[in-house]
Amino acid sequence: MTDCLFCRMVAGDIPADVVHETDRTLAFRDINPQAPTHVLVIPKAHHRNLGALAAADPDLLGAVVRAAADVARQEDLVTDGGIEPGYRVVTNTGPQSGQSVDHLHLHVLGGRDLRWPPG
Repeated sequence: MTDCLFCRMVAGDIPADVVHETDRTLAFRDINPQAPTHVLVIPKAHHRNLGALAAADPDLLGAVVRAAADVARQEDLVTDGGIEPGYRVVTNTGPQSGQSVDHLHLHVLGGRDLRWPPG
């Protein structure tokens, strides 16, 4: 999609601070971080939201989740032997949830105490 911000990043038309990439996923630092570590993980193929991707390509959804876990390890948010110190993965679906780009993206957040419930 030529008007999709994240599709344009995948195409290389808009620069991104890429931290992880596979043949099907791209992960880059959020430009407005909400935690010391705030990385967005997206499928390279355009899917509007979590439900759309789950219905269209469950294997790709698995790849996006694996990429989020890889980012957490890479960013030292989790150790090989456990879950310390920890991280949160969030996705927003629809305008009431705060989704601002209609391209599925997982937020990988960590590096500080993340209280519950979120805002």
